Amino acid sequence: MPQSRLPVVPSLLLGILIAGIPGAWAIPSTSGEEVPRAAAIFSQVEAHEFHPFNEDQTFTHDRHLGQAGIADLDDTDWRVRLLAVRDLVRLGLEETEAMAEGLSHPDKHVRQISAMALGILKAESARPRLEERARKDSIAMVRSQAVIALGQMEATASLPFLRKLLREDESRDVRHQCRLAIDQIEKRMGTTPAQLSAFQGLDEDTFETVELGKPAPDFELEDTEGNFWKLSDFRGKQWVALIWVFADWCPVCHKEFRDLIGMRAAYELEDVQVFTLECHDRFRGRVMVGKEVEPEYWFSKRSFREVYTKQIWWPHLLDRAGAVGARYGIDPLAFAVHAEYINRPSTVIVDPEGMVRFSYYGTYWGDRPKIEEILDMINHRRFTFEHPKRRKVAE
Repeated sequence: MPQSRLPVVPSLLLGILIAGIPGAWAIPSTSGEEVPRAAAIFSQVEAHEFHPFNEDQTFTHDRHLGQAGIADLDDTDWRVRLLAVRDLVRLGLEETEAMAEGLSHPDKHVRQISAMALGILKAESARPRLEERARKDSIAMVRSQAVIALGQMEATASLPFLRKLLREDESRDVRHQCRLAIDQIEKRMGTTPAQLSAFQGLDEDTFETVELGKPAPDFELEDTEGNFWKLSDFRGKQWVALIWVFADWCPVCHKEFRDLIGMRAAYELEDVQVFTLECHDRFRGRVMVGKEVEPEYWFSKRSFREVYTKQIWWPHLLDRAGAVGARYGIDPLAFAVHAEYINRPSTVIVDPEGMVRFSYYGTYWGDRPKIEEILDMINHRRFTFEHPKRRKVAE
């Protein structure tokens, strides 16, 4: 069945300040709101009980079920992470030193969030400490995030370090991020102003506001070629399928891309506009569609580049900071997969009148309708689905 949500919980980060912590006072942000200083943000993150990682520290496991993923759609892990990164980013470069101290914090979640914010801000002064974290942190998730940050800040001086780490790191996932970061740096395709602005402008009052049978919230997003697409432009014209994917390293996502390529004629016959969406900036989105570096993937010996550049027929949209996804309920930064925090796998169908007819939020990376099942629901106007391996909330 389409998945419903409970009312949005209050913000954990802006509504509360930790008392008694040196420096834990609020300062004005560029948006005019008050933002807690880095120490207070770190304390709030440390105080939150996140779902644990698996043994090799690369996948989130539901604390109640002991299975990969998170069954509870009302879990707030993603919200705590996303708003912590937003608030650090709002502090700006003048607080880089305080943020960089988070890279040495005993809590792995604080270290990961600090690295993420520093990369978005392109905080070059933190480069040596990011290299140190990428080299010696015991958690692959944190090492990956530090590597991602070096790529985002276009750290040319880090290229020798990243090439060495690519040869030596024991984690396949960290090595993959090294390949991407090296290419990103060489092409000078780091964090864009649009990415920075998206994080600064995140508004938790808009999170999870989509309702079945109600108008779909409008949005305008850029695709990987720089073209802008507005959802309301399709109102009164055709069905729209919104499919959020993870990242280029996701074999399930590539399977969905192959299915979409194979079903082009069927979707066009039914006049359905498809959008895939990715909660990354321009470089990573372009990697997903085969327009930048193509790493060696462990799950496929075939090249995606030629097929994708010639046969992808739908726009792949850049949902920077997961701003639209947070509004639509896909929970950006929900859980870890391959040592990177990603959104829930989610599918939303909007009818020609602009109404939300179907919204499905997965509980692990394989939990959502197949491409043919999406079209079948539209064809038959029957919007019910539950994956047979869907995680169930513990009684």
